[in-house]
Amino acid sequence: MAEFLLELFSEEIPARMQAKAATDLKRLVTDRLKQSGFDIDTAQSFVTPRRLTLVIDDLPLAQPDRREERKGPKTDAPQKAINGFLGSVGLTLEQVETREGPKGSFYVATIEEKGRPTTDVISDIVPAVIRDFPWAKSQRWGSGALRWVRPLHSILCLLDGKAIVFDFETINVGNATRGHRFLAPDPIKIASFADYQKKLAKAHVVLDQDERRDKIWSDAQGIADAAGLELKEDKGLLDEVTGLVEWPVTHMGEIDPSFMDLPEEVLMTSMASHQKYFSTLDRKTGKLAPHFIFVSNMETKDNGGKIISGNEGVLRARLADAKFFWDQDRKTKLEQFSGRLDKMVFHARLGTVAAKIERIGKLSKSIAKIVGADENLASEAASIAKADLTTDMVYEFPELQGLMGYYYALEEGRPESVAQAVADHYAPLGPDDQCPSEPVSIAVALADKVDTLTGFWAIDEKPTGSKDPFALRRAALGMIRIILENNVRIHLIELFKQAAAQHSIDGASGKRIVEYGEVADLLAFVADRLKVHMREAGLRHDLIDAVFALGGQDDLVLIVARTEALRQFLDSEDGANLLTLYRRAVNILSKEEKKDKATYSGTPDVALFEQDEERVLYARLSDAVENVRGHVDKENYEAAMASLSVLREPVDAFFDEVTVNAGDTNIRHNRLLILAQIRSTLASVAEFSKVEG
Repeated sequence: MAEFLLELFSEEIPARMQAKAATDLKRLVTDRLKQSGFDIDTAQSFVTPRRLTLVIDDLPLAQPDRREERKGPKTDAPQKAINGFLGSVGLTLEQVETREGPKGSFYVATIEEKGRPTTDVISDIVPAVIRDFPWAKSQRWGSGALRWVRPLHSILCLLDGKAIVFDFETINVGNATRGHRFLAPDPIKIASFADYQKKLAKAHVVLDQDERRDKIWSDAQGIADAAGLELKEDKGLLDEVTGLVEWPVTHMGEIDPSFMDLPEEVLMTSMASHQKYFSTLDRKTGKLAPHFIFVSNMETKDNGGKIISGNEGVLRARLADAKFFWDQDRKTKLEQFSGRLDKMVFHARLGTVAAKIERIGKLSKSIAKIVGADENLASEAASIAKADLTTDMVYEFPELQGLMGYYYALEEGRPESVAQAVADHYAPLGPDDQCPSEPVSIAVALADKVDTLTGFWAIDEKPTGSKDPFALRRAALGMIRIILENNVRIHLIELFKQAAAQHSIDGASGKRIVEYGEVADLLAFVADRLKVHMREAGLRHDLIDAVFALGGQDDLVLIVARTEALRQFLDSEDGANLLTLYRRAVNILSKEEKKDKATYSGTPDVALFEQDEERVLYARLSDAVENVRGHVDKENYEAAMASLSVLREPVDAFFDEVTVNAGDTNIRHNRLLILAQIRSTLASVAEFSKVEG
């Protein structure tokens, strides 16, 4: 058994591609080895900006020998068939075996194949993997045909400490690698993975990406602690910086005090997005501190003095641009910025952003009445919600859209609730994003999302499979979260109709979405998103289906409350048993309805009751119907479900003592009506046929 070590050494691999590349290398090589008959116990992949590495332990030095038996034609088959079989297995008639079977004798060929040396197999696999590597983007350089993410310089390929050499383009293949680009650029001969790790560390390369990440964060925290500051956590930035350096050296720089009056988010975004700097916070106030932490890929004799000075200078230039944008933008009113939105297209068939703003304004006023917001403030917030899209600051930093509108609104002296609604109306953008909670913000954020959903439904641009180019699933989930987290009691069907009626589709009335049932389709889409959201919260999707199946269910708060009550009921012993009895009743009823070609509904005739079990069950059903209706009207779904619990014993007794399919046709019909009443009574709280299990 031997160790296999592979390194693909290249120019810098983009940080965003590195993790997937390491996973792909491991998968592609191990899959091909398994297809060649090798058992793979342990395989590890590593990545740095300049290398992809794979190590596999305990690889045999040769493929296992292969022995295969292949059944041939019967011995009395035509000679042409026998010759064809012999040719396919490469044997003569004397080399095949004759066996007896139930239908006579037949030929069997035993094919034995000696396993190839592992070095030969690897020599075939590695070039194939490199040529087929699934880079999101790749390039071709020089005169060769090879495409790789960046120019590939060398291939380190070892088995049992010995180099596997094969011809591959014009690239060096052997037992050598290189260390840090500047600190250890000379070739390094490698004998094993342990030797590889040791020599790379000496050559200023930390191979393990997790080790680099931990070192960066630990060193950065240490520097911040020493300065009495708190390091602002940014996992995405940490991952990105980890992919930019092979030998992380962490430093702290200072922000020029003249830029500290910029909004904190502008400073943080400029440092993180453009310079890959970590922000620091004042421990007492939690405010941004005038220091930043960055990671260099170099060790210097002056302990990074020139590097720190250089980075401070670059940041000054960046922040000077930001300050210029900030100062220039504040010279223009938000209404003027909004006026430019009529030249910004939202979608070719849905008009401009200005048209969208007008629609959102009307919707916001309607929603404001429901959520208890001031209608005028909601309308004002909607009118400027997207104004900052035309500002210089948002052009430079698109991720600050909404937030810059908030600052500019405050600068103009607008109410805090209006400014906050501008900042919040895109939210939530993801599962970890905070939902708007202020009434004006809720109104504008909901209006924005509903307008987007109804608009794209009107032009039949719906998500399909994994494709969702307009982020409509995210918009629906955002709408759901806003409604549920703020307990907003709103009927979505009416809201969708109102929003749809504002759209003008290809010059025709947007009412098409209403007239052709698209509102119901959109509600079904929202229901699917609700299932996803609630499943993550631990609520079963089939129970949501059971509530939605009642029809006319478009109040999400009530749907969730009803579903939760149903869950609690079915988790109880009475609920679980009643569900079983319900299914028994429905199965009998369905079978008889199919046979009779009739649907049973209506009130049983009490005069035809022959047994006490019929009379008791009918009385309990009548009481349950009234109780359930009363509790549902009061939106007390737990009590409604509890009203069904009293049915368990009489239903159970009915099935134990009463023969439904009685000989007398009238008695049989009457008892089927009792079963129909069981079905309709339970269906008044949920469609139990949708419940799984």
